[in-house]
Amino acid sequence: MKGSEEMMLIGGQWIKEGMGGAIRVQDPATEEFFAEVPKASEKEVDLACKAAAEAFKVWSRSLPSERAIILSNAALELERKTEEIAELITREQGKPLREAKGEVQAAVKALRFFASRADLPVGEWRAPNHPRIVNLVKRYPVGPVAVISPWNYPVLLTAWKVAPALAAGCTVVIKPSSKTPLAVTEFVKCLVEAGIPEGVVNLVHGGGQDVGVILVNHPDIRKITFTGKTETGKMLMRLASAGLKRLTLELGGHCPLIVAADADLEAAVKGGVYRAFRNMGQVCNSINRIYVERSVYDQFVQLFVEHTKKLTIGPGLTDPDLGPMIDNEARQRVVHHIEDAVAKGAEIVYGGKIPARFEKGFFFEPTVLVNVSHEMVVLQEETFGPVAPIMAVESWEDAIRFANNSRYGLVAYLYTRDLGKALRAAELLEHGTVGINNVVGGEVEYPYAGWKESGFGFELSEHALNEFLLIKHIRLQWE
Repeated sequence: MKGSEEMMLIGGQWIKEGMGGAIRVQDPATEEFFAEVPKASEKEVDLACKAAAEAFKVWSRSLPSERAIILSNAALELERKTEEIAELITREQGKPLREAKGEVQAAVKALRFFASRADLPVGEWRAPNHPRIVNLVKRYPVGPVAVISPWNYPVLLTAWKVAPALAAGCTVVIKPSSKTPLAVTEFVKCLVEAGIPEGVVNLVHGGGQDVGVILVNHPDIRKITFTGKTETGKMLMRLASAGLKRLTLELGGHCPLIVAADADLEAAVKGGVYRAFRNMGQVCNSINRIYVERSVYDQFVQLFVEHTKKLTIGPGLTDPDLGPMIDNEARQRVVHHIEDAVAKGAEIVYGGKIPARFEKGFFFEPTVLVNVSHEMVVLQEETFGPVAPIMAVESWEDAIRFANNSRYGLVAYLYTRDLGKALRAAELLEHGTVGINNVVGGEVEYPYAGWKESGFGFELSEHALNEFLLIKHIRLQWE
């Protein structure tokens, strides 16, 4: 097994061995443990946070143009290492190689976008309410930030957090998922090679229940940005409340797709299959429930199954349509959701089992369920796996009611040719993003936010910068 060559970064110094021991990294396609990284101890987390706090004194006062240059240079470094980092993503996460390359390219785009936004106006004049008064409103970086990124898009979702934080003048301590630490380490190396000052970016490895908790509780951390489970987000809120720390949380999705009777069915099926099964359904904005008007339901199901049958499965390095799931625990959750649905009357019309041809690896067939109801777990909770339950509804209005009857509200999708219906649905759907006749869930130019228990705060767009800034009112009076 590859030794602890992938390291932690604390105060500008690379550390090869962690006081907390080591974390083994598993290839989900082969089940082989092929690498390890050092695990941080409480002392090392403390040193990383203190380094971020010390560096903040200078970085927070740096010129936006200086930050922009470093982010742009980091984008160049990341772009240059696309092939190398994509292969690491595939080895540790499982996704097909071309999707891993796409992830790296999207992270490059995020770095460049926030480099271009680093000099956004951070001050404003406000109208006086009294003669001889000048009112200024200024924004200042919030302080050191704990960046806790997930395993499903390890590089991209780290970039979504780190890029606006650095552009705003904050320093960061990054804790990637212990399942996918390798590619994030290489991402951090790109920032270092781009000239980031010592202590501005720090990297520690470890689990959420130990290293993550220590990081969030550290008194020098003033903000937490996190993507992951809703339950974990609630725990972070409780921990952050002790220090009244700011939070940006992107949590569970359980996203609906609504197909109206007048929809382009071929487009709806193509989009639905892609967004339901991409990355084995291990995406926050994955389609988890599909509502189809009854008059086109049978035709939609038939087409959906036909398209699903065309998907190829295999190790990510062979570049199939679908790779393995992240681990056996994730796969067993899928099995549980399917078994619960079948026990309550659902029918599996395609998939539903572990492919027999793979002796190793956490593979699972993309699965299509019909005759589903809201008593089933699969329509209540996020499966985070390759399962598409399809329900017939009497009208698109019923579909919107079902779509909104959830504790989640991240992204909703709708296919219709009726412009009035599309605009009405966009108003009624209680989700932070609504995709109409497309299944694009998040783009760096536009705000991305969850409603209800899908989180709060913004990622992406200029709105993300404000998540890392404090507002100060300066009231100046003369005479």
